[in-house]
Amino acid sequence: MMEEYRFNKQDYDRRTAWFREARFGLFLHWGLYAIPARGEWVRSNERMPEEEYMPFFREFSASRFDPKAWAREAKNAGMKYAVLTAKHHDGFCLFDSKYTDFKATNTPAGRDLVREFLDAFRAEGLRVGLYYSLLDWHHPDYPHCSDSCHPMRGNENYPDEGRDFARYREYLYRQVEELVTNYGKLDIMWFDFSYGKMSGEMWGAERLVNMVRSHQPDVIIDNRLEASGEGHGSLYYGDPKPWHGDFECPEQIIPPEGVTDVNGDPMVWECCLTMNGSWGYNAADHYFKPASMLIRKLVECVSKGGNMLLNVGPDGTGAFPDRSVEILREIGDWMKKNSASIYGCGSAPDLPKPDYGRITAAGAALAAGAASGEKKYFFHVFDNTVGPLPLIGISRESIVRIRALSDGHEIPHGADLWGTQNYPDIAFCDLGPDPVLPDPVDYVIEVTVKA
Repeated sequence: MMEEYRFNKQDYDRRTAWFREARFGLFLHWGLYAIPARGEWVRSNERMPEEEYMPFFREFSASRFDPKAWAREAKNAGMKYAVLTAKHHDGFCLFDSKYTDFKATNTPAGRDLVREFLDAFRAEGLRVGLYYSLLDWHHPDYPHCSDSCHPMRGNENYPDEGRDFARYREYLYRQVEELVTNYGKLDIMWFDFSYGKMSGEMWGAERLVNMVRSHQPDVIIDNRLEASGEGHGSLYYGDPKPWHGDFECPEQIIPPEGVTDVNGDPMVWECCLTMNGSWGYNAADHYFKPASMLIRKLVECVSKGGNMLLNVGPDGTGAFPDRSVEILREIGDWMKKNSASIYGCGSAPDLPKPDYGRITAAGAALAAGAASGEKKYFFHVFDNTVGPLPLIGISRESIVRIRALSDGHEIPHGADLWGTQNYPDIAFCDLGPDPVLPDPVDYVIEVTVKA
């Protein structure tokens, strides 16, 4: 009989500390589905039988797969960690699992692509995580006809009789065991996903998580052993189960007010989102979000106390799409000047959101400064104001200094400028006569105040 699980807040805070500091990561969805290039759910969406999918397995060569180039692009974009799909819902494994033949080492690629990914990203100093789908449309013991997601759902030619889910559960356990024992230290284990009755102990979640933590005590785990991209987990409800997630992961939506638990306390969370509308490579999906929008969405996540995990879907050869590279580099140009307003920062609950943008507050990075009696805020200016820029919520007397984050130059106080005398309780700063901001995407002003 297992001991009753007890949540340890000290251990939890310790293992999630780096994640709350990092704020920006790369998601990578790549597998056989990149060859038909209609998204990672192509088998399910098109009710595609296995025999129609297998030609992509025999074609998969990874001819342009260069994880060192991937890692350089991520690092240059200002990302601090990356998560790769070791196995997606189709059951295809990018790693050399001894429990299946449906893996990259048996394709023309002939290599363990997970190992190469991990080696390359670690070499660039990035934290690493692996995504593992709890679903498996290839495994013979996974429900076919009755499952709501399986490509053969509702198809009486693929009955569930004779399929043994306990056998599949053991397969899942053994594969995850391979990932956490054969590849060195992992920083994130990203499971995906629970739905209907397929949740928690249906996956053997307690035994699974105990095994993962026995080999990787510092790894952080998402909440999808008991939820999906639109659900909560037991940590949210104040009753953490042994398989609770360390962070919530809303998908394709930034929570309007951040994420707090039922008691109103802030939670650790990460928004995962796509550059266009697809996770896996989709040759027809050209609806890419501009870099300017993604920069502002990163700022929004941080201003609400969360991370952003931005996805790239490499193509069928293993190369990043050109537009994805362009976007990453544009984000990187902004991050090179403004990353201090992202890393180690979070929400500023004591200040109202300004009309012209958002505010991030230095958190862990400010601890030493706070001890010296100072606090630091970053005002992200998306749209210039008419007249001096108001720093609402900050008193004039508390200001120590105001600087442009990008180059460190002094920005004058605006207290004595025309019109500001009507607002004696509000601090202002003077950006000068040019109505066009030096950075039209997000001009960041660093404001240091007395604590």
